Amino acid sequence: MNFPSHVNLPTDAREELIDSLNTLLADAIDLHWQIKQAHWNIRGRHFYSRHELFDDLAKHVRKQADEFAERAGTLGGYAEGTIRLAAKNSELPEYDLKAVDGDDHLKALVDRFARYGASIRTGIHRSDELNDPVTSDLLTQTLGEVELDLWFLESHLHGEPRAGVRRGGTSGPRTPPPAPPTPERSVDHRKAPARLLKSKRAGGLQRIEGVLSRRRTPF
Repeated sequence: MNFPSHVNLPTDAREELIDSLNTLLADAIDLHWQIKQAHWNIRGRHFYSRHELFDDLAKHVRKQADEFAERAGTLGGYAEGTIRLAAKNSELPEYDLKAVDGDDHLKALVDRFARYGASIRTGIHRSDELNDPVTSDLLTQTLGEVELDLWFLESHLHGEPRAGVRRGGTSGPRTPPPAPPTPERSVDHRKAPARLLKSKRAGGLQRIEGVLSRRRTPF
């Protein structure tokens, strides 16, 4: 169903743009509830921060869905935004209902956000080809938001260094640094001759005492 519109675009171009926007609307509604599924069911480490992150992301996608629907209406289209229509028209896969651990939810959402972003990028190219800069600009701004949120999700998966792993990819215990060399005893060469002379004098006295002792010995 379409409504009258005086937007200066050919009818066939407007109809194609409306179809594209309705597909993105379905994706956004589906993604919003998939994020809420993760928000409600996450458990494990970093529960609170991820629980709050998912809620923020759901708000972003809900706003994007509203903008898709309003642009479709501006072009004279009928926004197909019920849950059942979204389930029918969404191009996203069903959510992983076995996900419980935080990383499992993150991986599922990274995949959905990547697919969602790819569809928006395709819509940008097609809007440019149909000479609709307004829709192209809307989708370009939305894609920037989606890719920023995707970065936040991916950073939770790849941001923590593992124990024992250093930069460069090497692992294992560190090699202890070599022990410092033992300092040599300093010798005062000025005192060496005096020691030597004293030693010689002591030896000479011992020899003289030996000779005198033999002379005093009676025959």
